[in-house]
Amino acid sequence: MSHHHDSTHIDWNEQAQLLEHGAEVQSPLYRQAADWLRELVPPGGVRRILDIGSGPGVISGVLAEAFPYAEVVAVDATAPLLERALTRAARNGQADRISIRHAELPEGIEELGEADLIWASGAVHHLGDQRAATAALARLLRPGGLLALVEGGLPTRHLPRDIGIGRPGLESRIGAAVDDWFSRMRAELPGAKDEVEDWRALLAASGLTPSGTRSFLLDIPAPAPMAVREQLVSGFAWQRRMVEGLLPDEDLAVIDRLLDPEDPEGLLRRPDAYFLGARTLFTARKD
Repeated sequence: MSHHHDSTHIDWNEQAQLLEHGAEVQSPLYRQAADWLRELVPPGGVRRILDIGSGPGVISGVLAEAFPYAEVVAVDATAPLLERALTRAARNGQADRISIRHAELPEGIEELGEADLIWASGAVHHLGDQRAATAALARLLRPGGLLALVEGGLPTRHLPRDIGIGRPGLESRIGAAVDDWFSRMRAELPGAKDEVEDWRALLAASGLTPSGTRSFLLDIPAPAPMAVREQLVSGFAWQRRMVEGLLPDEDLAVIDRLLDPEDPEGLLRRPDAYFLGARTLFTARKD
């Protein structure tokens, strides 16, 4: 086994295409989530939405569709991703509805202004003090406003347990290695604090009233369309870098074969590649 692994620092701009295409593939899931939010807050009463950690703005567009009277502010610390969000909004005819805000978090949270709906998908876990960050977001809500955190869910799966090459159970081992990487990433964040990941309790501790938790499923069965396969290749390539030194060389060699566009066992050619994932949305209201 190799004992070298890269830093847990993430270059978000380098991951721009992965983030954008990944959110596009999962947009049916996020549309379901947005439809549920419309049941919790009246669309006519939502005038300003903050999309925290918006990246390239795919979900900003989904939120703008779901809440037609709202200004959506895409908030991110990576300027090139925000430029993608602007380009995307213009392409989709939403340039008058979606604006961008460059902000370093958590320091910049209090400068973002009030909102009726705050959406943060996979963002809070990149902040050292998750409790303080959740409380800071809660303070921005107007009375009756909703904070929606997407965190956790289920490990996404793309392949059968036995793929015919290497030792069965590859994705489970990748998942365990990524969990190890994630723990190191969290420990290395500025101001990192250990926190039980009970998001409902964290929302309540922020002075909000929990208003429901739901998980949303995305099921794209095998054989996955080529656009999904290309996204799987990007995702496995990112995980390949994360798990360097955390998996046996034999597993890394199998991943390399999966990434090879010419290999008949590769993700682009396999008839058994699929996408099955679930994301959990935790909500709480400001009374």
